[in-house]
Amino acid sequence: MIELFSNWAGWFPDLWHGLLLSLQVTGLALLIGIPLGLLFAVGVSSRVLPLRWLTLFVVELGRGAPALILLQYFYFGLPSVHITLSAYSAAALALAYCTGAYTSEILRGGIEAVAPGQREAADVIGLNAVDAMRFVILPQALRIAIPALLGFSIMIFQASSLCFTIALPELVSRASMIGSSTFQYMPVLVLAGVMYAALCIPAALLVEHLERRLAPEQA
Repeated sequence: MIELFSNWAGWFPDLWHGLLLSLQVTGLALLIGIPLGLLFAVGVSSRVLPLRWLTLFVVELGRGAPALILLQYFYFGLPSVHITLSAYSAAALALAYCTGAYTSEILRGGIEAVAPGQREAADVIGLNAVDAMRFVILPQALRIAIPALLGFSIMIFQASSLCFTIALPELVSRASMIGSSTFQYMPVLVLAGVMYAALCIPAALLVEHLERRLAPEQA
């Protein structure tokens, strides 16, 4: 049994580069997707009905379509309308859209969870709607939403493994290539799983810790 895993040291550097690429794609997707989710959240909450329904349609499309379909669409579908993206760009944009669609509900929930008295206080001190959102509502909403956003970030990192379907040389893709050349699929995929777990488990524990720290105190 030990012999099955004797090649881990030789495979690790290649998989490490794949892991770094997975992290890069995830980071870019979150960097684009979370602000996009905030825009979606504001749009869905808008009192302008056409804007609200249009935003809701875009959000539900992103939430309803599997991440794998979005990846295939951005990489293989867009060239049919003369838009060609690299595997890296397609992966980042597809996961960013998925992130924006899902985090919009997280952020909207955070905004709605802010006590009504905070809005009333903003009105009393003369803040307009934009400034009230910027300086009063949004900072409190983000504090409420941080644990859920971090938890979703872990899911997006795990979803980046789907990028092997568009030939992005991330962690799973490199593990698959090693497996196809050595026919030792089990040990190399176990190593890839261990590398994912080494990041995801501590991150999940951090999220649980933040949930306890940021939870509102009970009266």
